[in-house]
Amino acid sequence: MTEGAPEAEGAPETGRDAVEAAALLGLPGGRAPDLVLRYGEDPAQVVDVYGEGTPRVVLLHGGFWRQAYDRAYLVPFAVALAGRGVPVALAEYRRTGGGGGWPETFDDVRAGLAVLPGEGPVVLAGHSAGGHLALWAASRAPGRIAATVAVAAVSDLRRAAELALGGGAVAAFLGGAPPEADPLRLPSPAAPVLLVHGAEDRQVPAGLSRSYAARHGSRLRLLPGVGHYDPFNPGSYAGTWLLGELAETDEAVSRA
Repeated sequence: MTEGAPEAEGAPETGRDAVEAAALLGLPGGRAPDLVLRYGEDPAQVVDVYGEGTPRVVLLHGGFWRQAYDRAYLVPFAVALAGRGVPVALAEYRRTGGGGGWPETFDDVRAGLAVLPGEGPVVLAGHSAGGHLALWAASRAPGRIAATVAVAAVSDLRRAAELALGGGAVAAFLGGAPPEADPLRLPSPAAPVLLVHGAEDRQVPAGLSRSYAARHGSRLRLLPGVGHYDPFNPGSYAGTWLLGELAETDEAVSRA
């Protein structure tokens, strides 16, 4: 998300989500990336790499796919994960209001993964709308994806549209996109999927993750007392847990 983004861009956070959003946006911006990879001419077609060596975890940010929200809020988390010895690729993509939608955003996810150096397996992790894109990629663009961690994911587009999540974000982003944009209705990914969801999330209800887990047999971890944003605040309990989970997943993938 971009600090100071207007409320008109989506539904404002309330309750636990508002507290967590303020804490996450209040973190220092962190350092510049160690490497910048470009996969197109648009300014959004870029991947920032943190840490030394070939990226082993790829992060996709959220923000209900809107142009007002970008990868900046995930920089502290990426830096923290790189500090644990796990090189991270933080990917940007075209979004609603900036040339994104179907199929452009999905093409960008494919291209962003393809531009990564090396040939080894990667762990793909996404938050909110980025969780949706991660689940989609796990099914439609598996390539080097050895595991997927979808946090607070918009994993059921039909239900998200019915609930008008993000102030009607699904309709604005996809319009009349085909069902293959919806992870819930795609074939189950070949690689393992872990769904993580805060039990107090009001931006994206945990029921969406429950539906995906039930349909695809994926693991689901509900975090009591946690809202939409804390899993990516490296200083929070949930953020510390997620850092450890991603590091452990990366180690397991590397050993396989």
